Amino acid sequence: MVVLAVDPGSERLGLAVSDGDGRIAFPLDPVRVGPRGSHVADVARIAADRGAGRIVVGLPLMLTGVEGAAAERARVLAQAIAAATRLPVDLVDERLTTVQADRDLAAAGLRGRRRRARLDSAAAAILLQACLDGAVAAATDDGEYGEP
Repeated sequence: MVVLAVDPGSERLGLAVSDGDGRIAFPLDPVRVGPRGSHVADVARIAADRGAGRIVVGLPLMLTGVEGAAAERARVLAQAIAAATRLPVDLVDERLTTVQADRDLAAAGLRGRRRRARLDSAAAAILLQACLDGAVAAATDDGEYGEP
């Protein structure tokens, strides 16, 4: 199943999509946050175009695990995406994904504007890959892919 990931931000939504087998995450172009929820319609269109069967939205918790204003905005976004797509939408802890994405892009030699333009979707890809890896591990533990 194809899974779409959304890394919520105040200016852009980072996006990533899995392959059809749900094993590898690929970053997509980010979506600009627009007036009157136009970004939600953009996410719904991308989900339909990519054949997504599930969506994960990053839940930006504080390092202590406490939810703040950003987490509340992510919950509202997830509800809007669920209503627009009629797909299952899961909130997933996204702590440190942006930090890791920034380090990865810096290590790849990207600087300044080029790095900032890719940061949100790189974070979404890290979030999605962690979800996919967890699903494979859980399936393996259940014996679906063979003996554990």
